[in-house]
Amino acid sequence: MAGAIERIARDLSALEEATRAIASELHTTYAGYLDALGQAVRQQLVLASYHLCTQGYPNEFLNLSFSQRQQLQQSLREIAAMAKQRLLAKLQFPSSSLASPSHGENYRDNSSEEVTLDTERQAKVTPEDIAVWLENLEIAIAKTLQRASRDSNRLLQQAEILPQKIPEPILEAAAKVEAGAESVASPPNLLNLVIEAEDDDERQTSIVTHVYAIHLRLSEIELADPNVMAYRHQIRNLVAKLRGIEREYQKKQRERAIAEAESAWRASWFDD
Repeated sequence: MAGAIERIARDLSALEEATRAIASELHTTYAGYLDALGQAVRQQLVLASYHLCTQGYPNEFLNLSFSQRQQLQQSLREIAAMAKQRLLAKLQFPSSSLASPSHGENYRDNSSEEVTLDTERQAKVTPEDIAVWLENLEIAIAKTLQRASRDSNRLLQQAEILPQKIPEPILEAAAKVEAGAESVASPPNLLNLVIEAEDDDERQTSIVTHVYAIHLRLSEIELADPNVMAYRHQIRNLVAKLRGIEREYQKKQRERAIAEAESAWRASWFDD
């Protein structure tokens, strides 16, 4: 029985070594992916803003002076540049912790906070650890795009291109289509919303508002950029390998638990 436990332990150790190799490949691939994604976000944010200002709200854009238009365009470029910085910051290694936090829903989207992975200083890296890191990283990417969308919409509202009367919850619907808002076909990374709300008059009539807003979608950004899409394919292939290792690792863990339980039973059993 001791020999079986030792054999399972060696199998687990080999799987952990394979996990470290996959983690290293994932880190390298994500580094390239996030760099390419940052460039693509800039291009797609500028393109979406162009459509919004020229097709959605042309009169409002024309009401701006030449210098105001330049300032608006510069501010949009700065939002895109900040989004790229936030994306790249997710792969920094500030500590030896594998993933922080351990649950994606508790992730705080602060620009100084990174989703960390340190395979060099970790004595043991399991497939589950890497799966948690990947989940947190993808959540961080989505939150970065949401933040860039929100900041762009606020900027466009301050420039009096997006209607001032639209409250903050409606602007948030640009990143998350809220219940009660109907989404209409629109150019990439834009929402074309038809929103119905009750009027304040005594007749209780409804007012239909047509709203265009920035909504950076990861799927559309990847689809528009072959370089980003190529990295995404590499990531999917590596994740598929990781899942295979994870299934085998869980199987070996159960085998070890059974073998150890059988050994413990025999060790404590005495005939009367």
